[in-house]
Amino acid sequence: MKFSKYILLVICFSFLAFTTVKNTEPSSKYKCMVQLKNYQGEGAYVIVSLVDKNNKYVKTLQILGDDEKWYPDIRSWWPFFENTENTNVDAITGATIAGGERSVFAFQLNEGYLNQGYKLRFETSVENQNYYEKDLEILLDSKNLQNKFEGIGYIRYVRIMPTK
Repeated sequence: MKFSKYILLVICFSFLAFTTVKNTEPSSKYKCMVQLKNYQGEGAYVIVSLVDKNNKYVKTLQILGDDEKWYPDIRSWWPFFENTENTNVDAITGATIAGGERSVFAFQLNEGYLNQGYKLRFETSVENQNYYEKDLEILLDSKNLQNKFEGIGYIRYVRIMPTK
């Protein structure tokens, strides 16, 4: 009797492990460069998020700017971050980016998001200046993730390329 319980337990754990591995979507790594326009004033906070086709936040991929007291100024993203995700961010990188500067970072993206209407959203905010909820949005199409994209606010352009 004990032996059959042991066998049943092993089968259950094997099934659980197999289904967990089987349902894991492959992911790809990307390198992203954000180049800001020349402007006067403080450094820009840049938030890079994954949003679905209904513009709902799914995940924060990158935060450029580490002083959390300014995060509420990024009005659309802040409630999502504060309520659901502030311990589950892929990366927070140091200081803000000043006008004319650039920043390069890497992020990982689940391939299941490609060609399904998801977007990368780049939000920007500068102290005592404007906030751009959609400074740049990039549709996650497998053809799109190797291009240069122009922003409408503080972002001059963003380049994305897959890494190996």
